[in-house]
Amino acid sequence: MGRIPLQSCLLLLSLGACGPAFSQQASSTLEQANADYRAGVAALNGNDLKMAQEKFEAVVQLEPDIELGHSALGAVLVRGGEWAAAIRELERALALKPDDDAAQVNLAIAYAETGAYAKALPLFAQAETAARARSARLPAQVIVLYAKSLAASGQTESAIARMRESAAENGASAELHDDLGSLYAQSRDWPHAEEEFQQALRMQPALAEAHLHLGFVLQAERKGDPAAEWTQACALAPQNAQIAILAGKALADAGQDGQAAPILERALRLDPRSSTAQYELALVYQRTNRVSDAANLFKKVAEAEPKNSAALINLGLALSQLQRAQDALPYLQRAIALDPNNLTAHQDLAAAYIQVDQVASGVRELETALKLAPDSPKAHYDLGVAYKLQDDAADAIPQLEAAEKLDPASYEAPYVLGLLYDQVARYAEAAQQLETSLKLHSQNGDAWSTLGSIYLKQDKLPEAAAALRKAAQQLPGESNAHLLLANVLIKQGDTAEAAEERKIGAELMRSQMDEKRALVATNSGKSLLEAGKVDDAIVEFRNALSFDPKYAPAHLGLANALDKQGKTVEAAAERKQARALAVDSAKSETAP
Repeated sequence: MGRIPLQSCLLLLSLGACGPAFSQQASSTLEQANADYRAGVAALNGNDLKMAQEKFEAVVQLEPDIELGHSALGAVLVRGGEWAAAIRELERALALKPDDDAAQVNLAIAYAETGAYAKALPLFAQAETAARARSARLPAQVIVLYAKSLAASGQTESAIARMRESAAENGASAELHDDLGSLYAQSRDWPHAEEEFQQALRMQPALAEAHLHLGFVLQAERKGDPAAEWTQACALAPQNAQIAILAGKALADAGQDGQAAPILERALRLDPRSSTAQYELALVYQRTNRVSDAANLFKKVAEAEPKNSAALINLGLALSQLQRAQDALPYLQRAIALDPNNLTAHQDLAAAYIQVDQVASGVRELETALKLAPDSPKAHYDLGVAYKLQDDAADAIPQLEAAEKLDPASYEAPYVLGLLYDQVARYAEAAQQLETSLKLHSQNGDAWSTLGSIYLKQDKLPEAAAALRKAAQQLPGESNAHLLLANVLIKQGDTAEAAEERKIGAELMRSQMDEKRALVATNSGKSLLEAGKVDDAIVEFRNALSFDPKYAPAHLGLANALDKQGKTVEAAAERKQARALAVDSAKSETAP
C-alpha cells in the first residue's frame, strides 16, 4: 500500500568539545583545522547548521586526510537532508576509518533515504552490533529506517521483529505504531496492520498518516468506510500535497471521482509541478467528461515526462475524444515506440487513424493488437469492424465470429455479424445473429429495424411487423421503420394502417431533412462568427431556425452572435429557448 515517506531520521552526533580535536603536531594548518572543528561543534550544538557546515567544510579543505572532518560534515549534511553530498563525505570518512560508528549510522540513514537499501543494510547491522556490544540501543527513528530497508529488501519479518522490539524497549509512539502497521500491510497481514493503525489513532487521533493508511487496510479487508478515513486524513493535513494525492487517487480508484476531484485539485494547487497529481486528476476529468481539462493535464505530464507511455496513451485518447485525432497520432506513435507491446496503445492509435479516414493504417494497428492478444474478444471485434469499414466482409466475418465465441455475453459482435450476413444475403444467419444480440440488449432500435427488414425479405410478415413496431418505438425520430412497416402492412392487406405509417414516415423524412439543413446553416454561422463576420453569422443562424425552429444549437449560436452586437436581452431570450429545448430533448430521451 502507499506509504508516506518518513521525516528524515537524524542521528545526533556526540562530537567532542573538550580538548583539541586533532593531534598536536606543530602545524598552523592543523591548528586552524582544530579551531574550525571546535567552532563547528559549537555551531552544531547551537543548532546553527549553516555555520556548522561552513566550519566543517573548512576542516575538510584544510586537512582532507583526517577522518573526523568528513564524518562531522557528513553528519551535518544528513541533518540538512543533502543526501548526495552527505554520502560522498561519509564514504570518505569510512574509507579513512572503517570503525567510525557515527559515520556508519549516518551513511546508512543517507542510503536508506535515497532508496539504496542494499547498501544501507550492512551498515545498519554493524551499527546495531556495535550498540549491543555497548549495552546500548539504536534510536527508534534509526530502527524505523533499518526496518524500512529490510522490508524493501524482502525481509519483512525481520523488519517487523525489529520494530516490535524497538517499541517494547523505547515505549512506542503513535508514529511508531503507524510505521509498524505499514510493515504489516506490506506483508498483507491486514488484521495486525489495522490493530497498529487503530492504536496509533488512539494515541494521536489527529495523525493524518494513520487515517490514510487505515483507509487502505479497511479497503483491503472490505469493511468499514475507507473513504471516510481518506477524507479525514486530508482534513487533518490540508497543506500536505502527498497525502492529498494518495487520498485522491484512492478515492478515484474506488470509483468515487466526485470526492476525488476536489482533493486532487487541492493537491495540484499545493504542488503545481507534481506530475502524479496532474496525471491522477486528468484520469478523473477524463472519466467525468471533462475531456478538454484532462487533455491539458495529460499534455503537461507528457512534456515533463516524455517517456511516460501511459500519459502519452491517455493524451492521445483524450484528443481523439475531442475529435482531434490528427493531433493524437504523434503521441500514440511515441507511446508505441516506447512500449511496442502495449495493446491499448495500438487500439487507440487504430481508432485515431480511423477517425481521420486512414482505415488501412488502423487495420494494420489492429492486426498488431490481435497478435499481442489473440484471445481478446475486443481485439477480434475491433479488427472485424475495421474490415467492415473497408467493405471487406470476407475478412470481417471470421473476426466477429471469433469475438462472439470468446465473449458470448456481449451483444455487439452478433449485431455487426447480423449486418454483415444481411449484406452478403445470408438472411437466415443474419436473423439468428440479430435475435441473439437483441436477447442480450433489447434497446437497440437499429437492430430491430434491420431484423424487421430481414423478416420482410423472408416473407415472415407477422415477425417483421412486430420487429418494426419495436424499432419505431425506440427510434421515434427515424422514418425508415415506419416506411418498412407500411410495406409489411400492405402485404398483410391492411391498407389503412399502411397509409398512416407511410404518412408518419414522410413527415419524419421532411423533419430529418430540415434538421440536416439546420445543422449545415448552424455550422456555417459558427464559422462566420469565428471569422468576426457577425452580421453574416446572424443570417445563417436565422436560416437554420427557419428550417428547424426547435434546433437548440442554432438558438445558442444566435445568442452568441447577438451578444457580439450588444443585444444582450435578445441573446438571453435565445439562450433561454435553447435551454428549454435541451431539457425537452433530455426528457424525451429518458421517457419510457
